Amino acid sequence: MKKSWFGISLFLVVALLLSACSEGTAGAKDAKVDDVIKIAWYPNESGTDMKSSRDEIGRVIEEATGKTVEHQLTTDYAIAIETLVNNNADLAFMGAQGYIEAKNGNDAIQPLVVPTGASGTLDDALYHSWLAVNVDAQDDFKVDGEFSLETLEQKSMSFVSNSSTSGFVVPSSSIIGYYAEKSGFEDLVPEDLMEGGPLFSQVLFGNSHQGSAVNLLSNNSEVAAFCDTCVGNYVEVIEGEENKVGSVYKVKDDAAEPFNTVTGKEFILMSVTPVLNAPFAANLDALGQEDYDTLKELFSSDEIANNEKIFVPKDSGEPGLFFKTENERFAEVEDAWFNPIRELSN
Repeated sequence: MKKSWFGISLFLVVALLLSACSEGTAGAKDAKVDDVIKIAWYPNESGTDMKSSRDEIGRVIEEATGKTVEHQLTTDYAIAIETLVNNNADLAFMGAQGYIEAKNGNDAIQPLVVPTGASGTLDDALYHSWLAVNVDAQDDFKVDGEFSLETLEQKSMSFVSNSSTSGFVVPSSSIIGYYAEKSGFEDLVPEDLMEGGPLFSQVLFGNSHQGSAVNLLSNNSEVAAFCDTCVGNYVEVIEGEENKVGSVYKVKDDAAEPFNTVTGKEFILMSVTPVLNAPFAANLDALGQEDYDTLKELFSSDEIANNEKIFVPKDSGEPGLFFKTENERFAEVEDAWFNPIRELSN
């Protein structure tokens, strides 16, 4: 029987972390709407190369609300999630799974907007979860010349975080779905993929998508899960098409940390799975309904969609959190939109 592994692992870790913090509490403190809007960022978006995007988002929020924005950078998914749950942040940019965990912990959490796809609608509001291997080792992951999950048995694996949608929830669901049909793996559950045995020889967590990719490229793992958008600033496709199985990517020569230690290294995609785009989520108790409504209108506006510091032109070569290829923008979204990810984690 599947256990409630998301909640158990998340809150055990966070309980230990918060007990060591002077300002932490065992439960959510009383919310207070004030003149500061705090935004919690996952490790993936906390790097120095993302600073210009974070700063511009903060600037437009300050302009619209008349309040001061503080950016809370993190090195751990669980801390970012619990910061929002415990009313210590007003907003967070988080994956679908992180949003679901936060919503489970505090019903005041509501989605604000998600970035759309190139169509400018929610119809293609997707990014991609990858399983990647080093180019030189690709034959070790093929059966009859085709990449196969069959080859993952007793390989070393790197995930992002057990709260990562595309860096754990989606790939683990695919892996379990495949191995459930194999003798000896019928009872495989997500907890089993979080450490070596029964499937993997070793399991690492990169704590960010960048960190998971670097685990692979540094030969600390033989396979790694990470997503396309989180590494897009650091790599380029050199063979095949973007987000296609069998395509080869190379780390750019001028890649920023943590990829500066693996410049020129190449990897190949063995699995590609579409994933629902990540939302900005708000804590209504901390933010307040008035600012929530203001920010929903702001983020959904043409002004933001046409702001090249927020939606960076893809062909500019500049780093950014969001990129413009055609009609990308932010769109309002309801809680039920995330139900497909809820179903994976139940």
